[in-house]
Amino acid sequence: MAQETNEYREQRLQSMKTLKEMGYEPYGCKYDHEDLVKVRAAFEENKAVRVAGRLLMIRRMGKMNFCTMNDGTARFQLIFKRDELSETAFAAFKQLNLGDIIGAEGTLFTTQKGEKSLIVKEWTMLAKALEQPPEKFHGLADEEACYRRRYVDLMTNDETRARFFTRSKLLAEIRKYLWFKGFTEVETPILQNQAGGAAAKPFFSHFNALDQDCVMRIAPELYLKRLLVGGMNKVFELGKDFRNEGIDRTHNPEFTVCEIYEAYGDRTSMEAIMEGLLPHLCDTVIGKREIEYGESKTVINFNPPYRRVEYKTLVKELMGDDWFELDFATQLEKAKVKGKETDTNLELDGVTTELMLTHEVYDKLIEKNLMQPTFVTRLPHEFVPLAKTCKDDPSLVDVFEFVVAGRELCPGYTEQNDPLEQRKALENQAGEDTEKIDEDFISALECGMPPTGGLGFGVDRLVMFLTGCDSIRDVVLFPQLKKA
Repeated sequence: MAQETNEYREQRLQSMKTLKEMGYEPYGCKYDHEDLVKVRAAFEENKAVRVAGRLLMIRRMGKMNFCTMNDGTARFQLIFKRDELSETAFAAFKQLNLGDIIGAEGTLFTTQKGEKSLIVKEWTMLAKALEQPPEKFHGLADEEACYRRRYVDLMTNDETRARFFTRSKLLAEIRKYLWFKGFTEVETPILQNQAGGAAAKPFFSHFNALDQDCVMRIAPELYLKRLLVGGMNKVFELGKDFRNEGIDRTHNPEFTVCEIYEAYGDRTSMEAIMEGLLPHLCDTVIGKREIEYGESKTVINFNPPYRRVEYKTLVKELMGDDWFELDFATQLEKAKVKGKETDTNLELDGVTTELMLTHEVYDKLIEKNLMQPTFVTRLPHEFVPLAKTCKDDPSLVDVFEFVVAGRELCPGYTEQNDPLEQRKALENQAGEDTEKIDEDFISALECGMPPTGGLGFGVDRLVMFLTGCDSIRDVVLFPQLKKA
């Protein structure tokens, strides 16, 4: 394979040399032109146009030759006719290869088969491709190559390119929607003195100028709440978080998040945002509210209202109404039986408490079967130290996990604004590592933070759901990969 690649390269180097000798510089300069998608939309017979793009197909047929050009907006057929070009231009055409980028000007024409085309009068070399482009990517090995060499994937795969244009439009519409609702976009530090706002392993770095260690943020939450204390009542941040943890179909160590906070709001305020934002994105970007997701082509319906159900209710529906009255040994046996019945690998060896066991059941047997958009509410307070407890049951917190297609898209909270209760919760979470408590954040809360609703969602996962992809690598341009 390497020998063939070298042979192709040598052939292309020779054709580049020949083009130079014929007066065609292989790497051109600025070239004014129209996007091919606009040329198609405003097509008129005999209209003069200038276009530019990459050649993805070449058919040489003597006096009349055909090429397919792609400029990233559309594909278009070019016709190179001997009697329409100078002798040099027609001869130089023979030195073009697949993947070359050229500029071309001429007149529009419809072939007998109805193909909209450009009869080229003059063409310009803009960039010589020295590597042979692939025809298609398929199979596991080639799928890996798509991620490692995304530029080649984008070059040859219209579907991939369209997906990332869709991602960009979704980001723009998220911002538009939140701005329309009165939220202000802000930026908070990525390099922080200590990790906070989530339970995750950070990446470590070092400030040379300050001679002190720092971490890359795992969440912007604590800084955004400082802004609420300062009187910025409706804020959001759309940016990167970094967690030094596993890589799988839904996790990438570097990922994009959107966190939203509204003073004088609560969990229900955040539910309203999701029930407004998702239909808006479906309508303005995707063009429909029912999306086929993953290999199973499960239809996800994003029409609100979305289901609301308590965490304990879901557990009781699966494990029985008496689940929370049972002793631990009985719960453990029931979980083992249910795992065998559903052919699910429940991780029970290290489970020592009713709380851990119940959440293992929820995580492995319940959440993955919640396909339609669902707000799972009132979770155990141990899981969410930054949220307020429920007034009627202090063992629970007033939060939701928003689940779509069996995966959590985002949590939403009635945020804890009592600095004394917040300190207790963070101390319980930190255990003996009291240095992990962000004292400046506690100090900010002691200045007074209004009642607040907050949520954060993974943008990559959102794009996955709305484009029907079941791997995060398909919606991240350059995902993290092991060194080849």
